[in-house]
Amino acid sequence: MMIKTRVVALGVVLLVVLGVGTAAAAPGRDGPGRLGEVVERGELRVCSTGDYRPFTYLDPAGRWSGIDVDLAADLARRLGTRLTLVRTTWAKVAADVGNRCDLVMGGVSVTPARARTALFTTPYLRDGKTPITRCADVAKYSTPQQIDRAGVRVIVNPGGTNDQYATANLHHATIVRYPDNNTIFEQLISGRADLMITDASETRWQARQHPQLCAVHPDQPFTHEEKAYLLPRGEDAFRQFVDQWLLEVREDGTYARVTRPWLG
Repeated sequence: MMIKTRVVALGVVLLVVLGVGTAAAAPGRDGPGRLGEVVERGELRVCSTGDYRPFTYLDPAGRWSGIDVDLAADLARRLGTRLTLVRTTWAKVAADVGNRCDLVMGGVSVTPARARTALFTTPYLRDGKTPITRCADVAKYSTPQQIDRAGVRVIVNPGGTNDQYATANLHHATIVRYPDNNTIFEQLISGRADLMITDASETRWQARQHPQLCAVHPDQPFTHEEKAYLLPRGEDAFRQFVDQWLLEVREDGTYARVTRPWLG
């Protein structure tokens, strides 16, 4: 009964937006709003970085995969549109949403800076920053004090919250900015860096893929963050629809089915 209620509610939100038109648009804006535009053009454009597994990955052959890639496909299906994935970077997600794409999906952390220029959905995952390093070195890098020492090399992908955390909290360690987040963990394995501080969800997944690497206390991260989807500022009707969709996929088992292969 609850699942049926969620499905009906999702349909009601969409019908209201498409039927009311200007009433569903952002204040002072003509037209049906972003959600109505998506349905009218028959295409949902989703920006994603393609470099942040388990949420989003674009392989060398041009194939997309990941939790949020699969969920984006589900969202497009329930909207009755096709899905187009648009490659972006962490430094440009806030600028691209509303311009190159309709929303951003792919493990985006909720931050005040992003919230000033765009709109977040209801969070769908709790996370936090924690180290990942070679398994032999776990005891050496388990506290911020152990990490922030001269001679310690902390590798980060530039432009995102990992970079922001390192810049704000590391004053003695060397920050190594490495541009390719898809191969960054190979730098740890090869010894070109000592550790990376990233989201606990990513450390768990990468440790499963690379037996040489271990996540350092992922259940007790240094910070507490949330993942959400990023929409254009002022698109409240669009956010209402996506929030309702998030409730629905949790209720009907879609979210659990999609995340299980990646997060266990």
